[in-house]
Amino acid sequence: MGYLSLAIVAFLVAFASPVVLATDTAPIPEDKSQISQWFQTNVAPYSQRKGTLDPALEAAETARQIITVNQKGGANFKTINEAIKSIPTGNKNRVIIKLAPGVYNEKVTIDVARPFVTLLGQPGSETVLTYHGTAAQYGTVESATLIVWSDYFLAANLIIKNTAPMPKPGTQGQALAMRINGDKAAFYSCRFHGFQDTLCDDKGNHFFKDCYIEGTYDFIFGRGASLYLVSLNY
Repeated sequence: MGYLSLAIVAFLVAFASPVVLATDTAPIPEDKSQISQWFQTNVAPYSQRKGTLDPALEAAETARQIITVNQKGGANFKTINEAIKSIPTGNKNRVIIKLAPGVYNEKVTIDVARPFVTLLGQPGSETVLTYHGTAAQYGTVESATLIVWSDYFLAANLIIKNTAPMPKPGTQGQALAMRINGDKAAFYSCRFHGFQDTLCDDKGNHFFKDCYIEGTYDFIFGRGASLYLVSLNY
């Protein structure tokens, strides 16, 4: 499968500065070459849409917090899991976790009580989150390297991998890179790599832009109502 685009009637997309409310009044063009122009025309930045968006989202964006992560030190934390655990339950503010380039060998879960979390890699540098969970060990949907239960999650400039090796014939081969369960999540310039069942778009409304999703079989599955815009799937 080369290019996948699933249109939904009303969709909310949030990411630090650009926050989007898209409707079917300006339908997405079928011609791929016109999509970038459509996006620039119809997706206004947050500053221009303030007062028209989800009130909880607008409130969260008024008091952002930045947490830094660097495995080599010199940041708030050395691991993504430590940064996640530092966010108080019941959080109502946007928390941007800025990740230094590198390979983070972690299995990360963001629970439902920690909404408004952003995982942000540096543009032009490789920031990789990787683990080797398998269905045989965790069960299919729990094998994901990154699992998000909370609403208003955002990720940008990340590579999310499941590096479990190809399974032997007759064994449970599922090994997810990502499972998204919360509502109103957005992914920008992210890459998802796995062998089987790479991305579990489990439920909720989500937005994927300029993303790459790679797997060998059933590599996007779930019940989510999502829009994949200018994204490649192999």
